Formats: sequence, structure tokens, C-alpha cells
Amino acid sequence: MLAVLLSVLPVFLLIFLGTGLRRIGFPGDALWAPLERLVYFLLFPALMIGTLAGADLSGMGIAGMAAAILGSLLAMSAVLFAARPRLGISGPAFTSVVQGVIRMNTYVGLAIAGTLYGTQGLAAAAVAVACIVPTVNVVCVAALARYGAAVPLSLLGTARELARNPLILGCVVGLALQLSGLGLPPVIAPMLDILGRAALALGLLAVGAALDFRALQAARTIAMVSTVLKMAVLPALTGLLCWGLGVAGVPAVVAVLFCGLPTATSAYILARQLGGDAELMAGLITLQTAVAVAVLPVAIDLAERAFV
Repeated sequence: MLAVLLSVLPVFLLIFLGTGLRRIGFPGDALWAPLERLVYFLLFPALMIGTLAGADLSGMGIAGMAAAILGSLLAMSAVLFAARPRLGISGPAFTSVVQGVIRMNTYVGLAIAGTLYGTQGLAAAAVAVACIVPTVNVVCVAALARYGAAVPLSLLGTARELARNPLILGCVVGLALQLSGLGLPPVIAPMLDILGRAALALGLLAVGAALDFRALQAARTIAMVSTVLKMAVLPALTGLLCWGLGVAGVPAVVAVLFCGLPTATSAYILARQLGGDAELMAGLITLQTAVAVAVLPVAIDLAERAFV
């Protein structure tokens, strides 16, 4: 447990360093939005391509891992939609609950998986991202289309957004290079490795800069319930599915890790654009990121005891 905590804590220290830098205005508020775009559109796709193209996926049980992640996400989504009439909250608030329960901060997951398990952890994390990003976006946009207060994206518009999502494209390119046996040229591989290392540090600083602790006042009872579902129930369900499907080792631990991650800061942008409850969403993001400092090491330790 202590070893896991010592490995995870630097990730959150970087996040809160980003928060502190933003609060003191260094190096300037104008930095953060372009930095987030750089990480999202260049650095993380480079990490996905380089990791998947050069990874040894044989014997990792990635099919079972993918099934466990998708099964838990779809099951939790079904429960949320079925419970919608009994929650007693507005439609926009419900969309933020959905995002809060099933959307993950992949920046944090990649950093922790790489810190704990090196190249194998990053490869398993990239597979998790390839499963999670399209699934979560489809479910969340569907919720916003049905219950949000703004004009939703059309089905074609949603498909177009998914098709040009840089994380998905990075995973597709990396898997194509891996499965074709082509791999990466000698010069390109080191370049992508350097970009990937930059992605983790800069991505975590950008996550911290986007946190808004003033929004915690929006985290009332429904926010606390959402956080329990996200950071306890969903990873536990994922672990059970991994056990049932015979997934073990690093892929099982990474699957549990990713399903217990705090909600991504991009959820706030989606809530604001498509008519969700943006204030509740901001509170959920900040609350879950703060809670994750204590909860994630416990979840990882339990998963390691069960699967490694």
C-alpha cells in the first residue's frame, strides 16, 4: 500500500502544482488554454501511437480487459438512465451526473499506469483509452441530447466528432502499426517517446489549472452519491467482471484504475456547450480529483492483491 501511495502521490502533486500556478498567475492565464490544446491534439496522440505501435500485447488478455471495461460502463449507464425518474433532479443536472459517473480523466490514468507499470502499464492504458473514449462520448452526448437544455449535436455530428477525436485517432494508428507488424521507423520512435514523456507532465499541470475549488459548493448530496458510484461502485464492478472473464495481472489492475479515475475536466466544457448543469459539473470534477488522492491508492492496492 505504501509503495502504491508513493507512486501515485507525485501525479497528484503535479496536478495541485498546476492549480497553484494558475492561482498565482504564473506564467500567465493565457498559457493554459493553448497548453491544453497542445497536449490534447499532439502530445497525447503521440503517446498513444508510440506506446501501442511498440508494445508487446501478446498474452495481455486485452480482449477480456476491453470487455470488462465496456461491460461495467454500459451497465452503470443503464442503471443511471433507469433510475433517472427517481432521482428528483433536473434534466441538465442528470446529464452532469452521467458524465460524473462514467467519464474518466485519461491524463491521470496514463500517468499513474506509466509510473506504476512502465511500458506494459502504458500499453494496457492505451487499450483502456481506446475502449473508453468512444463509449463514454456516445453515452454522454446521448444523455445531453435527451435531457440537456441546449440544441444537441445530430447523430452525424456526433459521429464526426468521434471520428476526428485525437485520442481515438492515436489509438487507431498505434494499433494498426502494431497489428500490421510495421512498427515505427528508427527516427520516429524516439521522437514520439520524447513527446509522450512531455504529455504526462504537461497534461497533469493542465488538469490542475482547470480545477475550480469554488465550485465545490455545488457538490451537495447528488454530487457525493455520484462520486461514490464513480470511485467505488464502478471500479468494483470492473474488478468483478475482470475476475469473471479471467483477466489478471497489469491489464486487470489498469482496468480497475481507469474505471475509478476522477471525471475529466473536458466534461465541464461539454456540459456548458450542450446544456448540462455546468456548475454541478465543475463541482464534481474538483470533488472527485480531491477525493482520488485518498481513494485511488486504496483501489489500486486492492486490485493488485486480487489480480497480481
